[in-house]
Amino acid sequence: MALKKLGQSVLQVAPIGLGTMSLKGGATKQNTEVLRRAVELGVNYFDTADLYERGMNEDMIGQALTSVRDKVILATKVGNQWRSDGSTWDWKATKSYIIKAVEASLARLNTDYIDLYQLHGGTIEDPIDEIIEAFEQLVKEGKIRYYGLSSIRPNVIREYTEKSNIVSVMMQYNLLDRRPEVIYPLLEEKNISVISRGVLTQGLLIDKPIKDYLQLTSGEVGRAKRNVEKLATSLGISRTKLLLTWVLSHSVVDVAVIGVRTLAQLNDLKDVIDQPLVLSENDRAELEQGIRKLVYKEHL
Repeated sequence: MALKKLGQSVLQVAPIGLGTMSLKGGATKQNTEVLRRAVELGVNYFDTADLYERGMNEDMIGQALTSVRDKVILATKVGNQWRSDGSTWDWKATKSYIIKAVEASLARLNTDYIDLYQLHGGTIEDPIDEIIEAFEQLVKEGKIRYYGLSSIRPNVIREYTEKSNIVSVMMQYNLLDRRPEVIYPLLEEKNISVISRGVLTQGLLIDKPIKDYLQLTSGEVGRAKRNVEKLATSLGISRTKLLLTWVLSHSVVDVAVIGVRTLAQLNDLKDVIDQPLVLSENDRAELEQGIRKLVYKEHL
């Protein structure tokens, strides 16, 4: 895979990244094999969070990827704190908490630095200046190289875009959910990359039964699925490859994060990784035809 620079950072990322939340159960033999096989295929961006399995997910990555640490980009998230009884978590976006939480993530990831440290959510009521101070301090201390957001809230994204040195924003973006496009012009202007998640629409446009999705009815989802089937057949490619290509064809999107659980699922992506596709404007128009474009109703 041809590498792309993530925003204004020096990080060179492969356009297909691995979201590790779906790898449950810690550093099992299967999970370790999936992670290492991903590296072999050219994947170098691995996304996790301290929230996932109460840190076990970070620990799994730390164990599996230590031998290739210099070849991979480790991205994790902070801002949610598990309650002591393990029943749920609370939003904890303060400078003191972020400074403290990074130490646990560094230990679990078995690394001296985190390539991309992301705020795992965020509201407009947060002490944003204080949060930025925390991330900037961690950069100066060498504990993180860069920081970013994991948020779908336009008002929050605008605040950090104007006040901070974020290099990326992770958000859901796919053929059925184009709401983030409202903020894309600002991100492009500031040279801030989008890391897309949810790119495969929960499998609804591939092989899962059709149902309502966000504000779209099952009938609208069915129409979109027929568009995907028709164009994928015409181009002689898989629906997965088509959906990934569509997401990555937007100039501001530098990484599409995929969640897999097995080696078979990972190997199914080999064609996408080895032979990237470029969609023509006509292809894009055909794929998008008749699909209602959703817009954010809150947090504007």
